[in-house]
Amino acid sequence: MPESGRVWGLVLSGGRSSRMGRDKALLINEGQTQLARMVRLLERHVDRVFVSARPEQAGDPERSRYELIVDRYENMGPVAGILSAFDENPHVAWLVLACDLPNVDDETLEALLKGRRPGNAFTAYRSSSDGLPEPLCAVYEPGARMLVKQFVEAGITCPRKMMIRAAAELLEQPRPEALDNINTPAELEQSRLGMTR
Repeated sequence: MPESGRVWGLVLSGGRSSRMGRDKALLINEGQTQLARMVRLLERHVDRVFVSARPEQAGDPERSRYELIVDRYENMGPVAGILSAFDENPHVAWLVLACDLPNVDDETLEALLKGRRPGNAFTAYRSSSDGLPEPLCAVYEPGARMLVKQFVEAGITCPRKMMIRAAAELLEQPRPEALDNINTPAELEQSRLGMTR
């Protein structure tokens, strides 16, 4: 497959987990860390998988088990990881997946890739709660790179706002609960995740 048609995976694991109070990537889900689960899930659907991390996380034993893309941008949230991935390879599409989605599954990723529109910079799911794009389980085409940079230069670092302004291709979720994320200890208790290692 020519490089322009390839899809690589990026697990965003560089968050500070400030509301959770502990590293969400290291929470245990189905006997493995949430990070390991996300990497294995993506490996079944894309050509290559990377883990996004902040510079101070690069030596973490769990993250360093995988191919890392260390953030090259600061104070930009998830966009730092996305832009760093495009710096790594601007010619592939990136399937971006946050590490704090304990219920995401094969069906969700299959439907996302099947509904992908390479002519559109972004393909994402429509949120079942507010109808807005779900940017952290989405495909960012090579053409998204310059758009993201332009948004950042304009002071917009929220990927959801970028997708709204760029008229992303939005799909209906096959399983809306698959994109429920966890941010707080209360949400952790309600999820099926166990304790940290």
